[in-house]
Amino acid sequence: MDDRHLAEELRLTVGRLVRTVRAADTMPPGESAVLGYLDRGGPMTTAEIAQQRGVTHQSAAKTVKDLLAQNLVRTEAHPGDGRKLLLHLTQAGRDRLAEERRRRADWLGAAISDVLDADERRTLEAALPLLSRLSTHLDGK
Repeated sequence: MDDRHLAEELRLTVGRLVRTVRAADTMPPGESAVLGYLDRGGPMTTAEIAQQRGVTHQSAAKTVKDLLAQNLVRTEAHPGDGRKLLLHLTQAGRDRLAEERRRRADWLGAAISDVLDADERRTLEAALPLLSRLSTHLDGK
């Protein structure tokens, strides 16, 4: 298989896997994505979240409003620009995100146990650093 075909198969397979695993989520994808960005990147403005997600400011603002209503995030005045608000995860937001991540991992872990034999699990484990290197390269980091 040439590199281009391998790349397309990898893209399709990983994309399908991600979409399938997200089916275990109990919250809308946009909400869990925002919680994830705040968890990984720290406090952000709504505009920064919109940019990260590749959505309009209005779309991000609606998601943020829903998260605020659930007390999963809180706002704080931006220290460098009083016109902006920084969004922070609350403890309830951290707990909810951990629950979603745990649910995904449990579901995927059960599938790994059910479908893959020991050699296949070792092969999958060996592929993880390769996939990580590809992601890092594509992120430009």
